[in-house]
Amino acid sequence: MTVTLLQPARRELSPGFAVRRALPVATRRTVGPFVFFDHFGPVELARAELADVRPHPHIGLATVTWLFDGEILHRDSVGSVQSIRPGEVNWMVAGHGIVHSERAPEARRGQPARSHGLQVWVALPRAHEDDAPSFVHVPAADVPVFDAPGARLAIVAGDAWGLRSPVPVASRTLYAVGTLAAQTVLAMPADHAERALYVVEGAVELDGTAVTAGTLATVQTGAPALMRATADARIAVFGGAPLDGPRFVWWNFVASERERIEAAKARWAADGFAPIEGETERIPLPD
Repeated sequence: MTVTLLQPARRELSPGFAVRRALPVATRRTVGPFVFFDHFGPVELARAELADVRPHPHIGLATVTWLFDGEILHRDSVGSVQSIRPGEVNWMVAGHGIVHSERAPEARRGQPARSHGLQVWVALPRAHEDDAPSFVHVPAADVPVFDAPGARLAIVAGDAWGLRSPVPVASRTLYAVGTLAAQTVLAMPADHAERALYVVEGAVELDGTAVTAGTLATVQTGAPALMRATADARIAVFGGAPLDGPRFVWWNFVASERERIEAAKARWAADGFAPIEGETERIPLPD
């Protein structure tokens, strides 16, 4: 059996706003450098600000959000203020520490809103865990798109099907999101050691195994990884080179050593991270 199916856990982030957490799960912690994969929505919010996320810290990772619907205003402690809309990429590198918030833009606050997208974390290689935090925005026009009969996939980060994203990844990365029309057949890129398929909507067969919406499928290294859409489908393909050792994940912190996480916990508790200009709230350290 070359394909393994994994069922995401459901997490309630706030009343009426739930996510499917495909990574980590009990039987699989990482795929390539990916240590966290959330699918949120689709949800209709009475007010856009109900999905606000107050300032919180990260270490040891890069975050990227891909939207199908909605708009999020990102602010962080390196001075970035940037909205993200469908088709755009916000790539935030936490390095030794960053704080950010995610809120509805002012023009959308108080209004009904639809929210739907993917949020992932990519662990940084050991050599880059202490890098300075940074932020890159890639407009939709600069995100390369793989177009083939029945297939259209944006190369969000890394490389796939001969195309490369401008996102400055720190290790070999595969991350593409897009659509397959019913009966379309497409092989996953064969030159990435670890690969996974997440079906957002519709249904796909992967090397003959049925993968339904809301399911994660991982593929053995070297497997053909042939995808066939059995209905119109929206998918994410991701993976890359294996991590250079295990990672510990606690709350919003990712690290190769537990000591790094303990130090980050103490720093956040002591209000030792750089602040976000204009923000006064913060999410406290979990109990």
